[in-house]
Amino acid sequence: MSLPLRRPSRDPARPVPVLPRGPSGRGRWTGLRAAALGLAALATLGVAEPPAVGPQGLGDRLFPTLGNTGYDVTSYDVSLDYSGHNDRPLNATTEITARATSELDHLNLDFARGAVRSVKIGGQAARHEQHGEDLVLTPAFHISRGQDLKISIEHTSDPGGKSDGGWIRTSDGLAMANQADAAHRVFPCNDHPSDKALFTFHITAPQQLTAVANGLPLRPGARAGRRTWTYRTDHPMATELAQVSIGKSSVLLRHGPHGLPVRDVVPTADRAALAHWLAKTPGHVTWMERKVGPYPFETYGVLIANARTGFELETQTLSLFEKALFTTDQLPDWYVESVMVHELAHQWFGNSVSPRRWSDVWLNEAHATWYEALFAQEKGDHRASLEARMRHAYEQSDGWRAEGGPPAAPKAPSPGEKISIFRPVVYDGSALVLYALRQKIGPAAFDRIEREWVARHRDGVADTSDFVQLASQVTGQDLTAFFQGWLYGERTPPMPGHPQWQPRKGADKPGAKGAGPGPGAKKPAPTPGGPKAAAGNPAKPA
Repeated sequence: MSLPLRRPSRDPARPVPVLPRGPSGRGRWTGLRAAALGLAALATLGVAEPPAVGPQGLGDRLFPTLGNTGYDVTSYDVSLDYSGHNDRPLNATTEITARATSELDHLNLDFARGAVRSVKIGGQAARHEQHGEDLVLTPAFHISRGQDLKISIEHTSDPGGKSDGGWIRTSDGLAMANQADAAHRVFPCNDHPSDKALFTFHITAPQQLTAVANGLPLRPGARAGRRTWTYRTDHPMATELAQVSIGKSSVLLRHGPHGLPVRDVVPTADRAALAHWLAKTPGHVTWMERKVGPYPFETYGVLIANARTGFELETQTLSLFEKALFTTDQLPDWYVESVMVHELAHQWFGNSVSPRRWSDVWLNEAHATWYEALFAQEKGDHRASLEARMRHAYEQSDGWRAEGGPPAAPKAPSPGEKISIFRPVVYDGSALVLYALRQKIGPAAFDRIEREWVARHRDGVADTSDFVQLASQVTGQDLTAFFQGWLYGERTPPMPGHPQWQPRKGADKPGAKGAGPGPGAKKPAPTPGGPKAAAGNPAKPA
């Protein structure tokens, strides 16, 4: 995710043990190095037996009620029937294929904002109960560990609720914004990035509308003035990255590097005005591939929505942007393009390699911000200096840590504002960690780490300890102490190579001068120093 409130600016908890990887790609905790290094072990997610009937969760520190134990989802098949009115519930069917990881007499899914009409498990009717935002299913038979499951749920999906994630209403239809905890406000799911799965979407809509979704399209079908569009992903995806858009849209096709299908989706009425920006995407993909290696998915493109969101979002293979980013005359081209690159970089960092828990979100945003900043420096003017931007971040870092926690141990979201985990420390405050790493080990070793990270964990999940382990392996150094200070310290460590850099006094209070605009601030005009994350909390999915 990136926040358009970021702008060219005026001024330049707990450590974790190493997590070895097995052949399956799933980690297991070990304390082999933890004892020697004085690191505190964390429990893995999803290993506990399901509790009694009622709400549960994986115990994620930031979103404890998200996700569920007892099974792994392998695929979702979601059918949506759109009437043409974006304030009315959609009729829907969600089919889930999963494998039980424990003995089960009932199982939980995350679901809200819809009415469940019927449930079948293994083709037999199952009982269902709603407990808060948990849908508890009781099958007609006992489920054994290792058993494959087919769950079919007939339900509605209501876009008419408050604007806190899930469906967002555009001027001519709908789109999705599910980060961080809102996919279950659209369809029943195991709504946690640690349980990735393949997706198929079937969207039925009036003939005059266009429907798009993640992945590649299959042949659309038509019936009685309505058309059904089908899309399928070739790679597993976290639920928070799902995207479905329905509206009066044009789909523009071109090719990127190595013949990559590039698909952009824009309001038809704005197609000509936005053409200049759409032509940029293949070059952005080429630029990113030079930095970190091959693009990880089957297609890419931008979805430009005529809606006010307050953010851009890296939905997998089809990043969501609000139209206003491209139509304002206050931002230079290099800045707008750098925001486009931010969401593109997430396709490697956050999408292909997904966070094991939400405390690992710094791995997503640090990297996306890093490549955004590198691109800006290469393409921009004097305001886009990487060193100036990182020095500014260093000056503010103690204040950001006091406000939001250190990068790898962010504070819990504010009450009623779950998306407030996306604070400045997650953006420039975390990119600063990557800058410090490169200063310590040199650009060549840093680049090797980046390429190996996305290659080793492609289509999987990884966490902070995995990154620490990889950096230590690549450099031949034990970097645990270095990362402990930079990722978990209350104060920012000295910057390698820049002993003269000092935190700004008084910047450790939220709202201090230079800490970024406050809640509800409007997007300002560019000023010297390079883009930075806003401290505000604009309207975002919760």
